Amino acid sequence: MQFAIVDIETTGGFPEQHGMTEIAIVLHNGTEVEGRYETLINPHQPIPPYIANMTGISDKMVAAAPSFEEVAPHIFNLLKDRIFVAHNVNFDY
Repeated sequence: MQFAIVDIETTGGFPEQHGMTEIAIVLHNGTEVEGRYETLINPHQPIPPYIANMTGISDKMVAAAPSFEEVAPHIFNLLKDRIFVAHNVNFDY
C-alpha cells in the first residue's frame, strides 16, 4: 500500500474564509519513507497573531511563497493513487 501522510497549516479553521500557509507530505510505502515534500504557501491574507504564535509561520515568511494554485498540480501528483493519512483528517482533507 502507498500512503501520503499530510499535515496542513492555515490562517484559521474555516476553508471558505481562511487560507493555507503550509503543507507537508510524507510518502510511505508501508515499510519505509519514499519521499517528502514541504512548502510554505502564500494565503493572500494576513495571518492572525494567535495563528502565527501557534504555527510559527509569519506573514513575512509566506510573502514570497507560491500560491496554492501554483503548487496544486504537484501536490495532486504526489497524492494520487495513495491512501490519504492525516491527524485531523476532517480538517486536512
